[in-house]
Amino acid sequence: MAKSNRLNTIHSLLTQVSFTADEAKKLGVFPAHLAYYIKKGQIKRLGRGIYQGIDFQYPLDYFQWEDLIEAVNSVPRGVVCLISALALYDLTEQITRQYWIAVSHSTSIKERRLTRIMRFRNMELGKTTIDLGGIQVPIFDRERTIIDSFRLLSREIAIKALKMALAKRGKERLDLRKLQEYAKKLRYNIQPYLMTATT
Repeated sequence: MAKSNRLNTIHSLLTQVSFTADEAKKLGVFPAHLAYYIKKGQIKRLGRGIYQGIDFQYPLDYFQWEDLIEAVNSVPRGVVCLISALALYDLTEQITRQYWIAVSHSTSIKERRLTRIMRFRNMELGKTTIDLGGIQVPIFDRERTIIDSFRLLSREIAIKALKMALAKRGKERLDLRKLQEYAKKLRYNIQPYLMTATT
């Protein structure tokens, strides 16, 4: 197959914010081909095993979130978590100096500049997406983020996040049943803090 035809076979990937070498391989385009396209200026490498079409156009309001989006896209199967997730949900007053990204416990991804890598055993529980500047970014939902905050951050940050979450209404309202279900699955006793925050 000619190299230009190979580029056509991954056209759907070139319209995404990023794609992986594995995704390209499934369509019959291998790392050697990707290296060729990089040399020819037809795709660009965002990080190890992460690529983007050279003509990809970011939405106009993307640039407000550019650094976070690039951070999560540079980490294969990364998910926004903890402080970064709390900030996106407006559940903290902490200033994020790093982008907190969760990866599977079994991966060997190393720390990156301005990125804090957190290793989680359960990557599917509460995983969802959030729209940032027209880009769908993987993130843990509010309930999972709060439980993780109690497990992995300071008690002060976690309690404040819980109180702020309980005060929200409408679509941003905290799902208490889901919160307790996650606490059970992650083996964390949230009850005492819920009692304190709601009385």
